[in-house]
Amino acid sequence: MNIIVYVGRNMKTFTCKQHCHDEWELVYCTGGGGRFEFQDRTLKYSAGDLVIIPPHVLHANNSDEGFTNIHINITDATFNFKEPLLISDDSEEHIRNAFTDAFYFFNSEINSRQLIIAAFGNLIVNYVIAFRNTKPLRDVVDEIKSNIMQNFTDCDYELDTYLKTIPFSYDYLRKLFKSEMGMTPHSYLTNLRIQMAEKLLCSSETVEQNISEIAYICGYSDSLYFSRVFKKNFGCSPKNYAAKRMKAGEV
Repeated sequence: MNIIVYVGRNMKTFTCKQHCHDEWELVYCTGGGGRFEFQDRTLKYSAGDLVIIPPHVLHANNSDEGFTNIHINITDATFNFKEPLLISDDSEEHIRNAFTDAFYFFNSEINSRQLIIAAFGNLIVNYVIAFRNTKPLRDVVDEIKSNIMQNFTDCDYELDTYLKTIPFSYDYLRKLFKSEMGMTPHSYLTNLRIQMAEKLLCSSETVEQNISEIAYICGYSDSLYFSRVFKKNFGCSPKNYAAKRMKAGEV
C-alpha cells in the first residue's frame, strides 16, 4: 500500500501536454502557479498547493508565468476519493518537506533507501487524508497557531508580546482566532500545556517527577499557578489526578 514508484522534479516549466498515469500522481507546486486541465474541470494552483490526480485520468498542466514542482507517483494509494483534488500546505510546509525528502532519498544511493521511501509513501498519503478533512485557516490564524505550538513549553514565552508584533489590532486577532479555532489564543495555549501535563502525569516514564518539574516542562514557572489551572480543567489537583490514575492502574 502507498508505494512510491517515481519521484521527479520540474524546473521552470510552462506546459505539460495531456497525459495520464497508471498510478496516482501527486504534484506539489514549489514555485509559480498554473492550472491543471481535466476533461470536466480546471484546478488553479499556486506555490504551496498539492494536486492529487487519480489513475487513468487525462490531464494537462499549463502556466502563463511558469511553475516548478515535485511530482510523485504512488500505487495502491489508500485514498477514499476518486476525483482530482487540490489541498494547500500549512504554514510549516509539512507536505513540502516530505516531498523534498522523498525526492532526495528516491534518487540517492543510500542503503535501505526503500524502507525510507516506503515510510514517506505512507506519510504523504496520510498528510493528504488529514489535510483534506481540515478546514483551511486564514494565514494569520495559522501563523499564530504555529507560533504557539512551537513555544508553548517555554516558560518565558509571552503570547501577548508576540501578538503585538502582528500588524492587526489585538481584539481583531483574538476574535478572528476564536472564530476559526473555537477558542482564544490564550485558551489554545493553556489547552496545549494542560493536555501535555495530563499526559505526563499519566506516564510511567515521568511518575517520579514532582509537580514543579512537570509544571516547568509544560511551560509554567509557577507550580502553584499551574496547579490552579490544572484543577480548573480537571476538577482536582495534579497530585490527586496522578494518584487516581495510578490507583486505577492507568499509569
